[in-house]
Amino acid sequence: MAIKGSLKEASLPDVLQLLSMGQKSGCLSVAERNNFGYIYFETGQIVYASIVNRRDRLGDILVKNALVTPEQLQAAVDAQAHRRDRRLGELLVEMGALTRPALESYIRIQIEEAVYYLFTWTSGTFSFETDVRPEAQDFLVRISPESLLLEGARRVDEWSLIEKKIPSFDLIFVVERARLAASDVTLTPEQERLVPLIDGKRDVAQLIDDSGLLEFDIAKALYGLITAGFAHRLGRTRVEVAPVPAAGARVDEHRNLGLAFYKTAMFDEALREFRRVVELAPGDQQANFYVGLVSLRQGHAAEAVEALRHAAERVARPAVLHDLGVGLELLGRLADADASFEAAAAKAPADARIALGRGICALRGGRAQEAVQTLDQARDLLGGKSPSAMWYWARTLAAAASGEVAEAVPLLEEGIERYPRSMPLRNNLAAFHEQMGELAMAEQVVRAALEEDPSLPQLWKNLGDLAYRAARTDEAQEAYTKAVKLAPRLGDDVFFKLGNIAFKEMRQQEAGECWREALALNPDHLLAKANLATLERLAGA
Repeated sequence: MAIKGSLKEASLPDVLQLLSMGQKSGCLSVAERNNFGYIYFETGQIVYASIVNRRDRLGDILVKNALVTPEQLQAAVDAQAHRRDRRLGELLVEMGALTRPALESYIRIQIEEAVYYLFTWTSGTFSFETDVRPEAQDFLVRISPESLLLEGARRVDEWSLIEKKIPSFDLIFVVERARLAASDVTLTPEQERLVPLIDGKRDVAQLIDDSGLLEFDIAKALYGLITAGFAHRLGRTRVEVAPVPAAGARVDEHRNLGLAFYKTAMFDEALREFRRVVELAPGDQQANFYVGLVSLRQGHAAEAVEALRHAAERVARPAVLHDLGVGLELLGRLADADASFEAAAAKAPADARIALGRGICALRGGRAQEAVQTLDQARDLLGGKSPSAMWYWARTLAAAASGEVAEAVPLLEEGIERYPRSMPLRNNLAAFHEQMGELAMAEQVVRAALEEDPSLPQLWKNLGDLAYRAARTDEAQEAYTKAVKLAPRLGDDVFFKLGNIAFKEMRQQEAGECWREALALNPDHLLAKANLATLERLAGA
């Protein structure tokens, strides 16, 4: 169940303490106006944190601190363009440009700095969703929230003072170098690195980038120089009102190419062109929309959400809000997804796609009756047109969740008749036959589906379950192994049963490894705990 609230009623440190004491696992999302941040927990420990729309400066920091060369960083960035499932730091480690301990150290600093920054938000809302992990993220660090609270409180107090002198990062400062040189003051290491960069042209944001230091360290160093009278405010970064004609022509060229590629289903090429438009014109609503749309198609939900949020800031069209809701739902941000779908429905109440999205979100949130009603509304809005395969998938699951399994099977059969190559529908039909005790029929459906598409891990799991129930352990092990090879985090139940099979065949070490994997996915798996305890007693006997 989600934990929601207002930061005016419960401070972020209080929320972190609550999640830590409860040993919670999941994602805490924090919103303040147009700013969004996320903190991920694993059994009460902070394992990752990020701020949306805040550039990931890990590469810059590593270069500025001479841990990697600019050439190595660029090589990793180029490699990431073709391997978007891998993070920059991991690619640098693979290339041998960076050691894993160094990577972990700087990732820890990044996470801590993100949490400290979130501590400064005193208004807005928070929402915690259990069992949500960051996309394609391996946990490299574990940080106790308590270790951040004292430093966070100190920084909040200091930020309140700093912001009086440095209210925004677009300010430009100058230093009285002669007066500073003539004085006998001792500069901090951060100030020594900062002073040569203060040239009356760079704003604070650029000083942060060029120094390789963290925002707080730069702001604190600059605050000291201002307070002592050595640094003075000169102005703000000049904002270009309109692009120069050449830039405008390049934007149109990349946009037209992107649209042409998109219409011919050349999505990688389309994404490349629309990203280029965003680089040249960050506020371009259409380009951000297409970046989000293509990213959703390619399964990159986090990138899609970031792009679609940019698109929604300018013109919150129903299509943009709908796709943003889909991305948030895929990331497990169900409360945020609900809000996005509701905003879309308010603008386009007769749009069946939006009603479908709301229904799926309700289904994933455990609100089965609401899902049934909303999905039925989506079908009514189609006005006699056939629903999509996704609608049949969601509606039958909603029926089953409402206790109407008998109603779900005819619906699935209707959907499969219209979409005979939809593997998720056939997988669900097999699951319902199994639930009703029709095991032979369930296995027949699963095997037929696997012959056409052996890439769906849930089909292999279902086949394994059927073989396991029939005590055909060799077949069950083979099917489960294929399932977890395709989807390593498919479920604790798979590893639990693999452990049981190994134990019965006297492979005790393998059994223990499987049960530990089950507990890693679900720390509350009581049978896995009991089996491990039995195994330890046998080993000690």
